Amino acid sequence: MLIAVISDTHRDYYNINKIVPIIQNSDIVIHLGDNIDDVDILKKDYKGKIYNVRGNCDYNSFTPSELLIEAENIKIFATHGDKYGVKYDHLKLLYKAKECGADIALFGHTHIPMAEKVDDTWLINPGSPSLPRVKYKSIAFIEIKDGVISPYIYYLDK
Repeated sequence: MLIAVISDTHRDYYNINKIVPIIQNSDIVIHLGDNIDDVDILKKDYKGKIYNVRGNCDYNSFTPSELLIEAENIKIFATHGDKYGVKYDHLKLLYKAKECGADIALFGHTHIPMAEKVDDTWLINPGSPSLPRVKYKSIAFIEIKDGVISPYIYYLDK
C-alpha cells in the first residue's frame, strides 16, 4: 500500500495541480490541513480515498481536527499539529499517538519535512508543496508492505 501525505497547500493552485500526477499511484491520500478547500482540487483528478483534517487556517469548518486511520493493520494518527505544539517539540504529539495506539503520527504546520522514528512510532511531516520553510517544496509517501512502514519525503523541485 502507498499513502501520499500532503499539508499546508495554502490555496496555491499551481503547485496543488503539480502534485496531482505525482500522487496518482497512491492508494490513499491524507491532507493535513491549511487549506482543506484544496482537497476539492485533488478530488477532481485523484479517484482514490482522501482523508483530511483541518488546520489552524481552516476557519468555519466541520472537518475534524484529527483522525485515526487504519491501513494494512497499521494505525495512523493524523492532525495538523498546531494543537500539539509541534513548532517547539514533538513530545505532546508522540504521547497522543501512543495513547491512540498509533504506529504513525502525521502532522504539518511547521512546513518543514521530516520522517523520524521515535521509540516505535513514526513522526512524519510532509513539509509544504507551496510555502516551504526549507529549500525545497515537498510531500511525503508512506509505503506499507508486510507490516513494514517505509516513509520518505518527495521533493517537488529538487
